[in-house]
Amino acid sequence: MDNYEKLREILDSHPSGAPKSKAFDEILRTLFTPKEVEIAIHMTFAPKGVEEIAQAAGLSPEEAEKRLEAMADKVIIFSREKDGKRGYGLVPSIPGLFEFPFMRGGGTPVHERLGRLWEEYHKDGMGASFAGKPTPLARVIPVEDSLNIETKAHPYEEVSRLIEETDFIALAECACRASVGACDAPRDTCLIFGGSSAPLHAKFLVERGYARKISKEQAYDVLKRSEDAGLIHTSNNSADKATFICNCCPCCCTVLRGRTQLNLPHAFATSSYIAQIKDEDCTGCGICADQRCHMGAIDIKDDIASIIPERCIGCGLCVSECPAEAISLVERTDKPEIPSTGRELGIKVLTEKQKMERFLDIMKR
Repeated sequence: MDNYEKLREILDSHPSGAPKSKAFDEILRTLFTPKEVEIAIHMTFAPKGVEEIAQAAGLSPEEAEKRLEAMADKVIIFSREKDGKRGYGLVPSIPGLFEFPFMRGGGTPVHERLGRLWEEYHKDGMGASFAGKPTPLARVIPVEDSLNIETKAHPYEEVSRLIEETDFIALAECACRASVGACDAPRDTCLIFGGSSAPLHAKFLVERGYARKISKEQAYDVLKRSEDAGLIHTSNNSADKATFICNCCPCCCTVLRGRTQLNLPHAFATSSYIAQIKDEDCTGCGICADQRCHMGAIDIKDDIASIIPERCIGCGLCVSECPAEAISLVERTDKPEIPSTGRELGIKVLTEKQKMERFLDIMKR
């Protein structure tokens, strides 16, 4: 087994997965030089010091640090400083190896090649691997203006609460739109959060120049621009602090396309809400169906809109732009079960995907 396949197997132990594929082998060979992959196979998803990694790889600390810094500068691994010492760790396939290199916007021949390979890989196993079995790693968050006092029953569904509970926000280019390029929606819309629940990647991406730190007020502006553009808010599928908020289109987004293109029922979790239409107020203008709903969940018959429940994901985009105010979000009777914490989510997904033992073996190295 060569080193690239060894690295793939390590990455596949993560909840996101990394199934075997010719496309992914080419992706790894494009991202990692032979000398870099030689050291990467001795790393884990938790940061370790240079000396520990160097000893495992049979390298001098000086040579190990040189290679680790080169990889960190390409954001194909991450680094962090703690107690005056710098540590380095692997990043998963998603979010990580796919997104991070595109967060400056791409546009080079290497990015174009990677974009083609990731698109092939999405169809050739990665999309299905990332989806839940049945618990998804990502979920939809409704547009907050679509919620009223009566329906604000779930704090983890309030996008403003997610922003207020973090103390570090980074803004980067949307890797999906930079990679796929299937629409002209805004690209500077990817919010990555730091703080106690996710202190590593946000600050690291800013440190390496792949994202910029922004204020909470600027984050609200990003959300408003995204909502105006008809983008869907998604985040990590746990009820504790958010690690990211992506603003997604159905034509480029890896998460949404799991359902819109690959027909995977557990590609992501819906919000706890579903759209409801008051027939007596609906004017049949069609804005909701034609411009705001990306899931084909609204039908217009006899100049009246109706919801197709099995397709509605509870994003709230139809509510926020209905000129007749005929649409509202109501609580689902079949609310998705959301794990309490990111740790609980990881354990649940690893167990369902039968990867727990392998993941723990990797993390104990």
